[in-house]
Amino acid sequence: MMNKAIPLALVLTSGLAVSTPAFAQSTSDAKQFAVIGNVPALCAGGTIDGANATFDLGVLVDTSTGFLRTDLSAPAKTISGSFCSIRSTIRVDATPIAAQTFTAAPPAGFARTVDFTATASGWTTTPARYATGSATHPDATQTRSTAFTGDISVALSQFATGGGATLRLVADPTYLGTVTVTLTAVD
Repeated sequence: MMNKAIPLALVLTSGLAVSTPAFAQSTSDAKQFAVIGNVPALCAGGTIDGANATFDLGVLVDTSTGFLRTDLSAPAKTISGSFCSIRSTIRVDATPIAAQTFTAAPPAGFARTVDFTATASGWTTTPARYATGSATHPDATQTRSTAFTGDISVALSQFATGGGATLRLVADPTYLGTVTVTLTAVD
């Protein structure tokens, strides 16, 4: 009986070898590569439309009274192409308009400065605002929670003689003040 079992086993083994298909060779293979990069936190102030960065107020006083004109105004300036790639703050700072040649203490009844309010709007819901005659500036910095690109409008208003409305301004060929608008990325 053993003799009969052995040839049968050989036949089965041989039958399996014939009925098993051969494995096909692969004709392609893929490798995957990661592509990485980064974007740093960026802010750019843009450009001032018309390349005119001067608020020209002309003659500051009413020439018949010597007091500060009540109708002082200048068209707003626009900064175009500003952007921040992350959360950001906008800050406006300003200095009073001051006599540049007459630098001594003014005589009684006169002043050598003009205060004003500078406003930067369009970047945040609440404009950044800086009043040169104020001791504190809680609204000078405003925060935007998202990346943004857009125009910023810078305007001047609320002109007042430094020291009070009852003072006249001293004569000077150049009164000069400044407004600075700063965008800062916030991580």
